[in-house]
Amino acid sequence: MKNNPVIIAVCGKGGVGKTCVSALIVKMLSESSSAKILAIDADPAVGLSFPLGINVNKTIDDIRNNLIKRLENGDRTNRDELVKLLDYEIFNAVEEKENLAFLAIGRPEGDGCYCQVNALLKDIIKDLAGNFDFVVIDAEAGVEQISRRVMEMVTHLLLVSDASLKGRNVVGTIHRVAREKCSFEKSGLIFNRMQDQQEIDAVISKTNLPLIGTMIENESIRNFDREGKSFFDLPPSDAITYFNHSINAFLNKAVDI
Repeated sequence: MKNNPVIIAVCGKGGVGKTCVSALIVKMLSESSSAKILAIDADPAVGLSFPLGINVNKTIDDIRNNLIKRLENGDRTNRDELVKLLDYEIFNAVEEKENLAFLAIGRPEGDGCYCQVNALLKDIIKDLAGNFDFVVIDAEAGVEQISRRVMEMVTHLLLVSDASLKGRNVVGTIHRVAREKCSFEKSGLIFNRMQDQQEIDAVISKTNLPLIGTMIENESIRNFDREGKSFFDLPPSDAITYFNHSINAFLNKAVDI
């Protein structure tokens, strides 16, 4: 039986800490042993694997490129067989760790774009998501994925910005574009890597987006991120507790902490 998962897309400009935020969300959700979580790394750098302590052996783009080569070389596989093949390949690309599954998209579409393959991949990923309670998507920087409508199934749009004007402008643009192209149920903003309460007060006064919460620059998170350590080993802290409660409220208490 398929679920109607909570699908969270974490978006913002590059360098604001989207991957750290995504990893902290996954960590929090994974603490509920009854919850099944799928983490999708949609950033070409495949950075989410490190804070989740997962090794990536194959990406969706690897599957896509291999299949395009087969089709260009004259493979006449029919659609039903193609779906079965892609389904099998994606199943094997999913890395599992207890109640967490991980899937990496890989680099964005480039030369050799094949619309039939891309559409099938999108449908299969959407079908795969139905096997989970929560899906967390670490999106690539900017608005490109939103504009290509690859996140139409998102229920919760989570925007991340630092204190910079550019960061605030990017999340504003993403929110505007997403409202036109997606049908999410809820959206909100996290201000990340804040220096102090004065900076928090200053940036909050300059946005009209619904606020989820703020994160002061945290030494443990910064060190774990720099050294590529799993966030599952982060020591407890008031900052992480506050973050968990903020996300829990954003998700309408969808999971117990």
